[in-house]
Amino acid sequence: MRMFADSIGSPVLFAAFVGFVLVMLALDLGVFHRKAHVVGLREAAIWSGVWVALAAVFAGILWATSGEDAALQFTTGYLIEKALAVDNIFVFVVIFAALGVAEDRQHRVLLWGILGALVMRAGFIFAGGAFLERFDWAIYVFGGLLVLTGIKLVLEREGGSPADNRIVKLLRRVRLFQAYPMLLAIVAIEITDVIFAIDSIPAIFGVTRDPFLVFTSNIFAILGLRAMYFLLAGVVQKFRYLKVGLAGVLVFVGAKMLLADVIEVPIWVSLATIAVILTAAAVASAFYNSAMNAPRRLPETRRR
Repeated sequence: MRMFADSIGSPVLFAAFVGFVLVMLALDLGVFHRKAHVVGLREAAIWSGVWVALAAVFAGILWATSGEDAALQFTTGYLIEKALAVDNIFVFVVIFAALGVAEDRQHRVLLWGILGALVMRAGFIFAGGAFLERFDWAIYVFGGLLVLTGIKLVLEREGGSPADNRIVKLLRRVRLFQAYPMLLAIVAIEITDVIFAIDSIPAIFGVTRDPFLVFTSNIFAILGLRAMYFLLAGVVQKFRYLKVGLAGVLVFVGAKMLLADVIEVPIWVSLATIAVILTAAAVASAFYNSAMNAPRRLPETRRR
């Protein structure tokens, strides 16, 4: 396939990376999380650090073997996917609350959900890459989709209560899922990931067309999603301006794709712009929370 010929990753490298992922998941499931238990903040923080460190090491290997551009493209794609994954956490919180999934079972549900997501994401990535390879004009469709999605994120209402989740409502009607609520939770997470992939994968194609970099950056971000869920699930609602920041990222990447024939944006500029947008959203959220939690002084009574 020409797609592999134009990529820095050969079929052997793809297979080696998939093997690494399977080994890490086997260690996670069979050794570190053999018994179902509630994942605490300390454990979640350690595992989040492990996955981020592994992604950083991989970026360093790319820098050494394939050059600066490849490493920056991977890092930018990883940052985009990681940021969009935080939005997934909102939905996971809703799904677990709606189905009453016990805290000690949530890690296992997320693991199986993410295993399915890895397979589906791979299919999306290779299908999207093949489509872009055959139809160059599709890059403008992807770009327009990202801009519209970014605008929608700003305009849409904030998430409703767990009972309002349409995915859960629909699946609850199926008798099989009524008998196996854990299976219902896994399927709900799989469907949610498909919906989010429609936004995230075109966004990474806006950064790099190399299927190996798209695949690896996407997978690394997903692998760290479980740990990030347990780290942020309790505070994710406090990221008031997260959706605004994500909207800014999607609009920027979409505009970059739409104007690709007019303006060539260096990859380091893309990485810096995305980092600034997300940092600004986080800082604005922190300032808002600080202002809302600050003690208010009662008005002094006037002396007569």
